[in-house]
Amino acid sequence: MNHTNIRTIFAFAFSSQLVLSACGSSSTNNIDGESNIVGESATTMSSDRIAMSQVGFLPDSEKVALIPDVPVSQFQIFSIAEGEVVFEGELTDAKEWQVAKGESYKVADFSALNSTGELILRIDGVEDKAFQINQNAYDKLHDASLKSFYFNRASTDITEEYGGAWARAAGHLDEKVNYHASALKGSTNKDSSNSKDRLFIASKGWYDAGDYGKYVVNSGIATYTLLAAFQHHPNFYQNRNINIPESDNGIPDLLDEINWNLEWLEKMQADDGSVYHKLTTLKWPGKEMPHQDKRARYVIGKSTSAALDFAAVMAMASRVYGHQSDTYLTKSQQWLKQATRAYQWAKANSDLPYVQPDDVKSGEYGDDFFHDEFSWAAAELFLATNDTRYLDDFAQYQQPFTVPSWQHVSALGVISLLAAETNTLDEALYQQLRKTLLDTADVYVSQYQESAFRVPMVADDFVWGSNSAALNKAIVLMQAYRLTGNAEYKTVASSLMTYVLGKNPTGYSFVTGFGEKPAMLPHHRASQSDRVTRPIPGMLVGGPQNGQQDGCDYPSGEPALSYADTWCSYSTNEVAINWNAPLVYVLASLIAD
Repeated sequence: MNHTNIRTIFAFAFSSQLVLSACGSSSTNNIDGESNIVGESATTMSSDRIAMSQVGFLPDSEKVALIPDVPVSQFQIFSIAEGEVVFEGELTDAKEWQVAKGESYKVADFSALNSTGELILRIDGVEDKAFQINQNAYDKLHDASLKSFYFNRASTDITEEYGGAWARAAGHLDEKVNYHASALKGSTNKDSSNSKDRLFIASKGWYDAGDYGKYVVNSGIATYTLLAAFQHHPNFYQNRNINIPESDNGIPDLLDEINWNLEWLEKMQADDGSVYHKLTTLKWPGKEMPHQDKRARYVIGKSTSAALDFAAVMAMASRVYGHQSDTYLTKSQQWLKQATRAYQWAKANSDLPYVQPDDVKSGEYGDDFFHDEFSWAAAELFLATNDTRYLDDFAQYQQPFTVPSWQHVSALGVISLLAAETNTLDEALYQQLRKTLLDTADVYVSQYQESAFRVPMVADDFVWGSNSAALNKAIVLMQAYRLTGNAEYKTVASSLMTYVLGKNPTGYSFVTGFGEKPAMLPHHRASQSDRVTRPIPGMLVGGPQNGQQDGCDYPSGEPALSYADTWCSYSTNEVAINWNAPLVYVLASLIAD
């Protein structure tokens, strides 16, 4: 028995406010300061052995805790406000998760408890666990995850007014970027083809990950996902203020943040319609702040994948921004022209993979199969122009529906076509696309039902950036929910959110700044070099995977246990914009839908 008396429960509940403030239950929490990360005193009050969301639950969401294999069969939920037990349930039999062998867990499922408040999970032989159910449980988490893109802006100061403890000087103005020889091969660009000594202007954009590079391919899926978040939940974002310099300009903050990256992307297109693959230094930067990195920067290479990702994003942006203001109407028209030219170039250069030059060590984002990129770009251009020739191309290049990633984007065009406000697809094509998405979502539901951890994650999902794989599955599930209204899809999607927030065998919340045991040492140069103990909040780390490519020390070789909260572990603890974007999307979707 490890129950506390009533007086101790209330004392514990008071101390748990420190934990819950990161979840949105405290009005004093501020994503610009350090108060959204709990102190050591709060951490010691909870058991590391119960695995559950460390950021609470929405009332209508899946609510599950994983319990060590103790010799009891029941659990209780105690309401702090009411001073009594408000829910009782049966624990499942203990099972071992196949991707985390070595320890068995029982499941406590209290999804049927929809009342809000601060509560205690009580089980004989296990330390009591405080948590909350709150309609606003994810609000501050969402805003911080979106604002992490602001903290990763290139070419601008992050001032104290908007950045709080994480203010910093501007880095990488990118007004004098060099052309790498690989960017000039076969070029008809009159501004660059004659001399490697000419300079290129490509300011703004987001730093891609833990380094200071800017990559078109990875930026493509990240930007798409944020555009989709707005497109699918416009009312949620209409008046949402995350405190960035543009917050009072009458445009939703999400669109202002995306625009910072679009204004970089538009500069990455050459006169002939081709698109440079990336903008980086030749070698990795040191562990230093952005303004301290003085290495020469280059636009490097061109590729079919960069051109097609560019075409897809710019076509989509032209639809999303066209009705926002006169200024954006002009921009949207320009972006659509750029998208068309990039697509035309890709059609004429349909098999040009990016090949890493010998003198370049920055991220590769290499790909040598482009049918999925063609289908995605064609879908977005069809929706932007209503030109059925693009729809014909979509059908020609369409690939099997898979969980989205930077290298596999076949799902993105399908999602866009099914979510279009005005459906101009013929019924047969619409039903075919609908079926392929729902069939995939049903696979994820089956994986959830078969999982000892109530998580639709299998061995193949534990790749570099496994947390992104989890949340991109959740995006697919939320599309299925939107198409059918079947709440089971939303339940399984919410299970993936609670997984990254603590319902996992590592004991960590994988989002910096949120939860009682959040990742504290992400592989993120600005967070490791700014002399602030706590990292920038709202960043999703990559998550467990047993490739262990960095040679660091890990507690286990099991896929779901191979995680280390250390700077060394760039293979499990790095952050990236294409991982944070699905975090933003899924949070918005769970809150708004």
